[in-house]
Amino acid sequence: MMTFYSLGNLHKLPQYNKLSEEAKTALKVVGSVLPFRVNNYVTENLIDWDNFEKDPIYRLTFVEREMLSENQFQKMKSIIEDSHSTQRDINETANSIRRELNPHPSGQLTTNIPSFEGKPVPGVQHKYRETVLIFPSQAQQCHSYCTFCFRWAQFVGDPELKFSTNREMQFLDYISSHKEVSDVLITGGDPMIMQAKGLSQYILPFLEKGMEHIKNIRIGSKSLTYWPYRFTHDKDSEEVLSLFRLVKKRGKHLSFMAHINHPQEMKTKEFEEAVCKILETGATIRTQSPLIRRINDSSEIWSDMWKKQVKLGMIPYYMFVERDTGPKHFFELPLSQALKIYQEAIRNVSGLARTARGPSMSAYPGKVCVDGVVNVHGKKVFVLSLLQARSPELVKRPFFAEYDGDAKWLTDLRPAFADRFPFE
Repeated sequence: MMTFYSLGNLHKLPQYNKLSEEAKTALKVVGSVLPFRVNNYVTENLIDWDNFEKDPIYRLTFVEREMLSENQFQKMKSIIEDSHSTQRDINETANSIRRELNPHPSGQLTTNIPSFEGKPVPGVQHKYRETVLIFPSQAQQCHSYCTFCFRWAQFVGDPELKFSTNREMQFLDYISSHKEVSDVLITGGDPMIMQAKGLSQYILPFLEKGMEHIKNIRIGSKSLTYWPYRFTHDKDSEEVLSLFRLVKKRGKHLSFMAHINHPQEMKTKEFEEAVCKILETGATIRTQSPLIRRINDSSEIWSDMWKKQVKLGMIPYYMFVERDTGPKHFFELPLSQALKIYQEAIRNVSGLARTARGPSMSAYPGKVCVDGVVNVHGKKVFVLSLLQARSPELVKRPFFAEYDGDAKWLTDLRPAFADRFPFE
């Protein structure tokens, strides 16, 4: 049975007394601003509690003080500890800090939202021509929350920041009328938090007449490592697998987009069993993760992770750069360091694992990949390209940026040999 630990019942966590008073305070303060939740599978199977302060999965799930600026931390701490504060005071303070953290970067609340018959389509993003993202209303949670997650704004209870489909499922009419769309990505939160019946409501329509243009159905999920029982022992796990088989039977491709951030997540027999169960349905599993400081910031971690994934039949897909939202300052690395880690890791795996692309920034114009550093006419520059773009004609068209060893995001870079970047 799954047990969730959040701020309200964290004291019931068996390992709670191992935490220092400073760590407990940080959880209370930071967890009032950024989402915090972890389940018993993660705490019992993935975290080494004898060395938890340096454990990557502890850092992946337990929020820390430095995730807020000192000013933000003290502001939140003061309002929580003030005996005269109401819950409304606490919520307003938390919301004011959240607005400082760029909750929806890269045009998510503006440019990415499509319209149908003159009205915005709820719970959908359409950034790239071929692919539509769907945010089911029933999938607005995860089995555990990742500390680095760029979707953190989905979980803080602010309806203005949440992407969620409506009861009328208007997105189906939108997708049906856009024949250029070949892929749908069901995301969240985590779609696998839904029961099989709920998940089928979002998959079955794409197997029916009128949706022939939809060739690929993707499911973005962390469940494979945070709750593998979803595919093995949950009461409706066989229904879920049957749904996956049906997609294959109807001539569509199902790709399970697994978020795996560290090899330690793949160490249990439950995980390996879940992988086998999914692959047996005819679905593929593609893996992706951002590069996260203090969690997976070494080439050895990435090459080990990719090797294990290939061994189990998964396909390494993306190494992302930490996105420009939330506690990015705590997790980000310079692009030059990200490139070095990627290059060293990719050199230490066979061709089967070199399907992993990166380091990639999911920025406003698209997925900007740092391909290398070269000298051109005596000038040191980054070589960049778009792996995916709002403007498809820009995909894989190389361009250059002046080398900056401290740059951590696209907006930190300046164009080289030109007045502007191709997408500007």
